Amino acid sequence: MTGTRTPPHGRVAVVGLGLIGGSLARLLAARGADVVATDVSPSARAAARRAGLTVTDDVAGCVDAADLVVLAVPLRAMTTVAEHVAAHAPATATVTDVGSVKSPVRAAVAAAGLAGRYVGAHPMAGTEHSGFDASDVGLLDGVVWAVTVDDAAAVDPDRVATVLAWVTGACAGRAVVLTDDVHDEAAALVSHVPHVVATQLLNAVAGAPVGPVARLLAAGSFRDGTRVALTDPARTEAMVTENAAWVAPALRKVVRDLELVVHRLESNASVHDFFHAADDLRVERRAAAGSTAPAPGESETLARGAGWPALLVERCTGGAVVTGLDGRAIHLTPSP
Repeated sequence: MTGTRTPPHGRVAVVGLGLIGGSLARLLAARGADVVATDVSPSARAAARRAGLTVTDDVAGCVDAADLVVLAVPLRAMTTVAEHVAAHAPATATVTDVGSVKSPVRAAVAAAGLAGRYVGAHPMAGTEHSGFDASDVGLLDGVVWAVTVDDAAAVDPDRVATVLAWVTGACAGRAVVLTDDVHDEAAALVSHVPHVVATQLLNAVAGAPVGPVARLLAAGSFRDGTRVALTDPARTEAMVTENAAWVAPALRKVVRDLELVVHRLESNASVHDFFHAADDLRVERRAAAGSTAPAPGESETLARGAGWPALLVERCTGGAVVTGLDGRAIHLTPSP
């Protein structure tokens, strides 16, 4: 792990023990946090107990003494689980989640009466595997999290601070504070569309007349380009459809760009601009390869005065990243 961090004060309840929920529970337990977890699956609960986690058999027992509740269940179960949380968690408990789409989750928790207690969260990490057996104590250690608010001017600042302290503390992560819409649009570009494209690459080989030979010849480019297509297809389908409002227009642009490449190839025209359009980003990615931390010395402090969540959204949308909280101050790496 990236190092010892102070565990969050109070109890964290993790509802859902799949890849992300299980990894989170493992990480928090390893950091000495008071963490209790549950899952609808008896086999997942049993596996978590064998791993040394404290596990209850239902949501009520998991959240009844929680200070922070983390929803790590599929969206189709979110409304029902949120209703159980609303019925059994203390009114003081802050509610967050780990889902890759934020607007539908906010709607589900709002329907359960938890809107004023909810702060969205999404750890930007994962694998193509699923279930508690695929979870790992290091998967979420030190990663970037998106932390989202619906109305930054109206959100409860203390609840935002609770989630930021937890992300940058026991999880040893960094946080980017955004609105739900900005998160969902960005996630479509860097996560959901890549899943669709990777799936199409896999489909193309699976359905090609020379598919068996192609599979024999496949090496690094095919492996890397299709890794996320090995994810449970039902999980990918749900993720993409849940964020359809942003995924569809992003895919339309991909299709338009590829159609232009096809036209130019068929007419023997240059495709140079297509392959060089992202040169600046390519240089940036190569320079950052292997680095997960901001450069030393790049830091500034934002006082937690009136309206600080709205100011933080503005700063993070422009590229700043939250690295920690200290008393009434928030530490940032400034935007480039």
